[in-house]
Amino acid sequence: MQADVETIVIGAGAVGLAIARALALGGQQVMVLEQHDLIGSETSSRNSEVVHAGIYYPTGSLRAELCVEGKHEMYRFCERHGVPARPCTKLLVATGTEQLGKLSGLHKTAIANGVEDLVELTPKQARALEPEVSCVAALLSPSTGIVDSHAYMLALQGEAEANGAQVVLQAHVRAARRSADGLFRLEVGVDGGEASHITCRRLVMSAGLHASKLADTLELDTGYRPPPTYYAVGQYYALSGRSPFSRHIYPMPQGAWLGLHATIDIGGRCKFGPDIEWIPEIDYAFKPEKLAQFLDFIRSYYPGLDASRLHPDYTGIRPKLYRDGEPVPDFAIHGPQTHGTEGLVILLGIESPGLTASLAIARKVEAMLSAL
Repeated sequence: MQADVETIVIGAGAVGLAIARALALGGQQVMVLEQHDLIGSETSSRNSEVVHAGIYYPTGSLRAELCVEGKHEMYRFCERHGVPARPCTKLLVATGTEQLGKLSGLHKTAIANGVEDLVELTPKQARALEPEVSCVAALLSPSTGIVDSHAYMLALQGEAEANGAQVVLQAHVRAARRSADGLFRLEVGVDGGEASHITCRRLVMSAGLHASKLADTLELDTGYRPPPTYYAVGQYYALSGRSPFSRHIYPMPQGAWLGLHATIDIGGRCKFGPDIEWIPEIDYAFKPEKLAQFLDFIRSYYPGLDASRLHPDYTGIRPKLYRDGEPVPDFAIHGPQTHGTEGLVILLGIESPGLTASLAIARKVEAMLSAL
């Protein structure tokens, strides 16, 4: 039976658009289905927009491998397409002697991951770069940067469409099934409205926060069941007036949380975040009262903070494959070797550094599908 579309990608975030672009450049007929009326409306537009170097992730993991590869690819892509992006650098700071071992451990992990440009700094050297910072030791990461994520996603969409891909907005995929003829049959519609159906030969689920629930509708006869997705919301606080820093400032991570770090956006504005709260359902409500519990944390590396200059900015939710306190798993990019179904790739738990890694993730997904 002939499919309506050769390949469908569900989700028009940075990763979904990068995948659509890669497949379209490879000659596939591609359609992207996005439930919202704008591309990148969820995780891709509600983050720090940091281009990560590849420092924090376990050596040999997909997070580490795809971050390091994707970082270089992103800078090249942005330069070719006129997307605002630059390696503004980052300081990783230890604010007490008890954190020196953690800072040294991050340095060793970074080198093992192929990030060999970190520079060890004394407190005096760190303050020479950032006079407002307080630390007992620091690492300078020259390849960490910032990108205009919206411009980046528009460039991905533009190149995908220039090579024949279609991006369809307000197309909510409610369910997907594998038909007896080997095609994937998608139920598409608007909540409360009548659904239509579309078939495809290849299917990529890049649905972010909704990936697990959508993948569950497949009910594959191989017995595959996707891992559940849990939600962690983070708030960002903007600093009015002139930024005290010219580069990102990252304190030592606390478990899986990288701490309330300071980032500089593409326009030079400083913001702090994200904080973290585990929530049962998607909820972007901002809770300004939470800031008080993080002021001392910020002042540990920025003692000159004037809290009256801080104001609520935005919130973001990360799709996580673990619960609070559990070990952090790797990205889940499930192809036929995992679920036993040809022509299907499911992406789950693509949180940070997913934006940085998006082009490298796209190449990996393309390779999974290229054998068909």
